[in-house]
Amino acid sequence: MVKHQPLQVYEKQVFVSFVTGIYGCRWKRYQRSQDDTSGWECTWFLILCSSFLLLLFWAYFWLVAQNDFNDFNWLVFNRSGEWRDETIPIITCTTVGFSYITFLLILALFHVSLGQQLNLYWVHKIGVLATLLTTISGVVSVDDIWRDEWDILLVSLQSTAPFLHIGALATVTAMSWLVAGYVVRKERSNIQVMVLLIYIIILVAVCLAPLTFTCPCIMDRHSLKQRPDIIGRRGAPMLAPENTMVSFNRALQHGASSLEADVTISVDGVPFLMRDNTLRRTTDVRKVFPARQYEDASFFNWTEIRSLNAGQWFLETDPYWTVKTLTGKDRSRIGNQTVCSLVEMLRLASRANSSALLNIRKPPPEHPRYRSWFMDTLWAVQKAGISQKRVRTVTWTPDTDRGRVRGLKQTASEKLSVEEIRQRGITSLTLHYSKASHKDIQEYLANNVSVTVYPVNEPWLYSILWCSGVPSVSSDAPQVLRKVPYPIWLMSRNAYSFIWITSDLVSLAIVIGIFCFQKWRISGMQNYNPEQIMLSAVTRRSSREVNIMKEKLIFSELNNGLSSTDELSLYPDNGYARYSHGGLSR
Repeated sequence: MVKHQPLQVYEKQVFVSFVTGIYGCRWKRYQRSQDDTSGWECTWFLILCSSFLLLLFWAYFWLVAQNDFNDFNWLVFNRSGEWRDETIPIITCTTVGFSYITFLLILALFHVSLGQQLNLYWVHKIGVLATLLTTISGVVSVDDIWRDEWDILLVSLQSTAPFLHIGALATVTAMSWLVAGYVVRKERSNIQVMVLLIYIIILVAVCLAPLTFTCPCIMDRHSLKQRPDIIGRRGAPMLAPENTMVSFNRALQHGASSLEADVTISVDGVPFLMRDNTLRRTTDVRKVFPARQYEDASFFNWTEIRSLNAGQWFLETDPYWTVKTLTGKDRSRIGNQTVCSLVEMLRLASRANSSALLNIRKPPPEHPRYRSWFMDTLWAVQKAGISQKRVRTVTWTPDTDRGRVRGLKQTASEKLSVEEIRQRGITSLTLHYSKASHKDIQEYLANNVSVTVYPVNEPWLYSILWCSGVPSVSSDAPQVLRKVPYPIWLMSRNAYSFIWITSDLVSLAIVIGIFCFQKWRISGMQNYNPEQIMLSAVTRRSSREVNIMKEKLIFSELNNGLSSTDELSLYPDNGYARYSHGGLSR
């Protein structure tokens, strides 16, 4: 008698080989396994998921923080003393790391869906760990030097929350396939129950998340107020050197209705425009006065300040990657710029029929003009010939000095209650966007207090402030905001409620359907006869290749001791050969 052995017909599994090969360097079939994943590999899977979530948070942070890249580089300059765009390497590393971790996570999820055992290759383990530690160090560094920037995450949700909700809902819905496949198994365990409960809690939380949203642009379009005025913050510093005449001219050309500048008082009482405490970053003081390059800018006299070049640094460092867009004439003009005086800037504003917002830095106590800086500023305003009603001042000084700036409109740079504003006689506020909530803005406007928000460089931030009713914004990028004729998105509350409820119901229906399908599929597999599966596989492969395998099996049996009197009969009607005592016949 012939000892029957099961015929194994292997089909090529290119996709499975690709997934297991890249993830765990298991390219051969015998290297793979469908056994349960070990606890050690489950730990690495959790580390991979944690790295993905942290990188997702990190990437989103830098995406919305583009609004403040200039401020970040300025902070780094104040610490290192060298001006360079530090955001480029950060964004590059974040993009590479996020892409790598996302790719590995997708491969891991394919392993789970295909029933393959997880076994992350050791090279990938090193890569995941290095990416995770690098991201953590980045978060710690930002928290050290740029802690206030975390506020932009909450501000950005006013614009992105409805879209993030849809994305999170789609992700949770898709994950139901893996959760259902794990939960509806025949074997029951406490872990399955825990996984199901966690998934249900996450799903319910995502469905109800819009109840916590505060989105100014969810409003009746008829309630939308007029477009906020744009104030050129230090002119248009992305197109020309900040606080120079070229920069202010560019701002006016791109639709700025007002100009903002930083004012410092020289040792001989001349107000000039300079943001930094020193002249190192925006002038050639290192070349002209190398021994005084770290000296406070206010201790230079006007003649010395006027002798410095204030435009060449822009062409050399290209801080906003815009120099290549300049014409030869523009480069020549920028390269010959000098430090701008307050009188020059105010005269330009007067000719353009625009207003001015001045951030005045009070001189240090040992400065000769410490007691008369306010008179120097007032003298410059009068000399420029601009109406004092069109000049607002932000003095970073105590209330005792505020009253000294006589005849000029004063604005506070701190968040105050309505009662405090009335007591101080202030009619306007200049607030950082993180300090100006939608509720506060509405309260100020209801009490006839004008609000200017800074810095506003991205269309999404400009849009939510527009929907909030802000009268004006201060921007480093008037050329960008000029191209925003309408809020990026605007939706009535009824329309959004319909989208929200509909998407939740569709998601729940899909999740329930997936759980039912997985239950039916797995129960059908459990009731199926394994022999039928094997025979069906052979039947599907009734090709010449399978027949050759069968003949090889027959000859193998003959070589293993089949006696001359034994007879093997295979039926030709079914495609088999016939063997008798005389040999093999067809």
